[in-house]
Amino acid sequence: MTGPILLAVAHGSRDPAAQECVLSLTGRVAALAGAPPVCTAFVQNASPSLAAGLPDAVTRAGADGVVVVPLLLSSGYHLSSDITGAARAAGVPVAAPLGPGPALVGALEDRLAEAGVPGGVPVVLAGAGSRDRRALADTRRQAALLAARRGAPVVAAFASAARPAVDEAAAFLASLTGQPVAVAAYLLAPGMFHDRLRRGAGRWVSAPIGDHPAVADLILGSYRAAAGPQAAPTAA
Repeated sequence: MTGPILLAVAHGSRDPAAQECVLSLTGRVAALAGAPPVCTAFVQNASPSLAAGLPDAVTRAGADGVVVVPLLLSSGYHLSSDITGAARAAGVPVAAPLGPGPALVGALEDRLAEAGVPGGVPVVLAGAGSRDRRALADTRRQAALLAARRGAPVVAAFASAARPAVDEAAAFLASLTGQPVAVAAYLLAPGMFHDRLRRGAGRWVSAPIGDHPAVADLILGSYRAAAGPQAAPTAA
């Protein structure tokens, strides 16, 4: 495939496992049939930074030869300010965030199954949290999609910066249903927030969505939508 560089931009974490997870995911994207060249950058706390990675990609391919794909599960400040601001200054298009959407429901379900969560168990969908209302609304929309698939109650909650807190939501669901409650990590990678979830009130806590194949497909689809005709494969 010929086409612009796919610059995947993740939030970043000081936890080495988070970087490993993101690089595993972008490696999976690069291995897909028809994938373009893939590079990775981070908004903060990891290298290469967005401030370094985006100019490097533009130097290599030109502003019309790069598409930024945010590895974010919702809209919010990091997308609207950090990523979009840097891309606009460089003249580079930005793809939509990865969520919310039906493509993530299967990945969340798989992670819950891997954690041993029985069907019908109520679930707290635990996002990182934000002071940006757009990010909170996106997490709630993803919770509604997951509830429709599971046919069981799903409540959105947040590990920081917003309410309900995860333990509050778990207590509410346990009281409402009389059942033990699972926590679905609505996080892309491990790190501080997932550590916090594992210490919380859920009977089960799923792993982060991570390098699930559905997420890799979603990233490539988001890239193609943003790149438009430039992403079309050409004959060898």
